Amino acid sequence: MITEIITENIGFFIYAFTSVFVVISPISGVVTFISLTSKMTRDEKNQIAKKSVTLACLIAFFFAVTGNIILELFSISVDSLRVAGGILLFSIAFDMMHAKISRESITEEEISQSQEREDIWVFPIGLPLLTGPGAISTVIVLMGSTENIEQKIIILVSIILTFIFCLYIFLFSRRIHKFIGYNGMLVFTRLMGLLLAALAVNLTSAGLINIFSLTK
Repeated sequence: MITEIITENIGFFIYAFTSVFVVISPISGVVTFISLTSKMTRDEKNQIAKKSVTLACLIAFFFAVTGNIILELFSISVDSLRVAGGILLFSIAFDMMHAKISRESITEEEISQSQEREDIWVFPIGLPLLTGPGAISTVIVLMGSTENIEQKIIILVSIILTFIFCLYIFLFSRRIHKFIGYNGMLVFTRLMGLLLAALAVNLTSAGLINIFSLTK
């Protein structure tokens, strides 16, 4: 019995962590992060990385904890959010598979306008590059999909681990970009886009099945 519970929780952790990591896709954001911090010293870049990742983690945590309350406040079901979030994620995935910057995350115009600003760790890096509508929808759906306290804790741990990875990726962003190269980044972005598209289809189909089964 205990072994089954442990196996189930490990499987759920892999699903939750993969879902959050793929949606946030920190490696895909490396090029944008480098462009926004290109004129900064190493220490300044690292400070921006720490502040933006901390802010993004707090935002994701906030919506993970209060997501159900927000849904109840607006009388929105988790399945409706699954469908809406799935469609949104698929549009992001479509851009990623074509190696484009998703307009849901950040536009080229926002990147150019942010070059001279000092608060880029808030906008556009913390929000919406790291925690855009797609990431927020995903954490709310994950938390709303289970009543199991252990699994809710697993989701919160997955969020923290994802942003720890994100922090180190941003701290070593220039080395990673130099090692992988621009073409390597494009390949990784397309791969993450494919996985994100699969996640989007899964969310949308599950939401539609549940909605139609309730109406019968």
